[in-house]
Formats: sequence, C-alpha cells, structure tokens
Amino acid sequence: MKKIFVSGCYDMLHSGHVAFFEEAASLGELYVGIGSDKTIIELKGRSTINTEQERLYMIKALKTVKQAWINSGSGVLDFKEDLIRIRPDILFVNEDGHTSEKAKLCEELGIEYKISKRIPHANLPTRSTTALRQECLIPYRIDLAGGWLDQPYVSKFYPGAVITISIEPDYDFNDRSGMSTSTRKKAIELWHTDIPEGDKEKLAKILFCYENPPGSEYVSGSQDSLGIVIPGLNYLWYNNEEYWPSKIEKVINSEIISWLEERIYLLALQPRESGFSVTDNTDITLIKAKALAVAADQVWEAILKKDAKSFGKAMTASFNAQTSMFPHMVTSSVEDAIREIPEHVLGYKLSGAGGGGYLVLFSEVEIPNALKIRIRRD
Repeated sequence: MKKIFVSGCYDMLHSGHVAFFEEAASLGELYVGIGSDKTIIELKGRSTINTEQERLYMIKALKTVKQAWINSGSGVLDFKEDLIRIRPDILFVNEDGHTSEKAKLCEELGIEYKISKRIPHANLPTRSTTALRQECLIPYRIDLAGGWLDQPYVSKFYPGAVITISIEPDYDFNDRSGMSTSTRKKAIELWHTDIPEGDKEKLAKILFCYENPPGSEYVSGSQDSLGIVIPGLNYLWYNNEEYWPSKIEKVINSEIISWLEERIYLLALQPRESGFSVTDNTDITLIKAKALAVAADQVWEAILKKDAKSFGKAMTASFNAQTSMFPHMVTSSVEDAIREIPEHVLGYKLSGAGGGGYLVLFSEVEIPNALKIRIRRD
C-alpha cells in the first residue's frame, strides 16, 4: 500500500479531523506527524488546549492511523526530517494548511503533493479547531495599502492614508504573519470573546492605549487596533507625525465588500522569524513616502469604482513603495513566492510588515489552493 503522510496540530480533536484522516487513509496507510507544544506556540502565539502527549494518544487511538509521532523539527516544515525518514508516497494537506514551501519540498523529494478541501462527513457540520475556540470571534485585519503611514517616523515625510479590512477568524492565522496577531491578543485580554457593543472608534482607541502604555519602547501603529475593531473597509488618513488618524471613512456597503471578498486570496508563507527586524536598513524619503500615499489613494478610488485592473496595479505599487523604504520586508522566501505568482493575478502585497506571513493576491480568476477571506460586516 502507498504511504500517506499528514502533519498538523490536531488540538481539540473533532469530526473535521476524523473526516480528514479518513480521506487521507482512503489513499493508503496513514502516518501522522504532530506539531510539538513548542512549535505550536511559535506558529500560533498561544498554547494548545491539549498537550502534545494527549494529542498523540488520541491520534494513535484512531483506527485510520497506522503510526503517529511528534515531529522532530520546528516551524511550518517541522516534519521535514520525518518526511525524509519515512519517504511517503503522498503528503496530504488541507487547503488551509497548504504552503508553497511544502509543495516545493515534495517536488525536491519526489513525493506527490495532494490538497484536500474541507468536506465534513455525511450530514455532520463543518468543524475546525478555530471555530471551537471562543477567543477566535475577535477578527484579524489586513492592510490593503498605505501601511507604515500610521507610523510618525514615516508620515513626517508625507501624510497619507492606510486602507484596512477587518477579517473574520475563519482560520487560525499564524502568529507573526502580518494579521495584527499581537494586537488581537491584547483585544482578547481586554474583551475575551468578541468586540463589545459601543462606539467602535473609542473602543479602538482603548485597545491602542492598552497595547501601547506610557513608556513603550515601540508603539504599534493604530491601524492595527482600528483595522481589528472597526468592521468592513476603512480609509484612515494620517497627518504628519500623528499616531491617530484625523479622518476615518468607513465602507460597509455589501456590494463593495463582496466585490473584494470574491477577488482576494491569501497564500501562506513562513511566519517572520523570532527576533527578525523589518525596520533595519530603512531608507525613508519624501519621494518614497509620497509614492506610498499616492498608491493608497489610487487603491481607494479603484475600490469605490470596483475597477479591478486599477486596484491590482495600485496595490502592487503600494507594496513596491513599502519595500523601497523597508527592504527587509522581502526575504528570499518571499521573493521565491512572488516569482511563482500566476500571470493572471492583477496585484499583490504582503499581509503586513513583511518578512513572511501571507501573500495577499488580487485576481478575477480563481487561484487554486489559496485561502478565501470573509470581511466582517457591521
């Protein structure tokens, strides 16, 4: 029989996990690698509910599983040495577990790479560990353009807008991946399960102050707290050297939100390494800050007109303006991922400050095996 290998966290074992294992086992004998407690903390920024030994015990008890162990490595490819050791015929992953690094590794090792859709068994509901965790009701955020202009050391050269969208937590996005995970953790400390009722801008200011108490060595940009708390699509205008925007334009028009949702895709990259500094060797000038501000306004105009080609062009221009000031945003692995972007993609950028995370793609043609997002409505 063929050897089939799967790898993951498998915390809070549920019917979705079992259906995934059954689908994988239908192809051959199933071998399961489990992420260690240390790896999960590195990737997700939190501990698992169940320890690695508990998770291993439950996985081994499943009749579909031939053999299981705790992966010997760390990071997204924590199973690499185990994969080389057992030499499976197929590496089987869920679509939200797909990364270009995994596909490339399989190509190098001559292992077939198969991606599964998340399909529940029979009449059972779709399950995910994320959905079972109450904390995950608090959204993430993506900045579509203009990121860094919320930092006074950038806006002092030229004022401009940051454009954000609030993202429903349908996936347990990796820590240090540009989705405002650190700000989201502070929101969870404050509110536990979801954004409370009330004036959203005031709530965002509370979150911003909570994350950045007096004496903070580094002040997180306010677009993070605003992008998480305020639903929909937001245009945040920053005057020179201001921490808080002087103007906020909110769009919760369902037609525009749906237009964006239908065209935005996320490709997972490696999370930023611990200790990695995106702000080293910066080259911030008036010309470059202005280019970032101009591109952000072009993105906003394209969204309101629902002009896909103009949006894609301006989105990429915004990203190029960012990387011209912060060259460390683009690592060698990010460069590899950009080179592999399909030709039909209209625009791209990183989900946050760079160094890894998620590649945000804008396309009117479906991108297989990429993640779709839901923008939080009001």
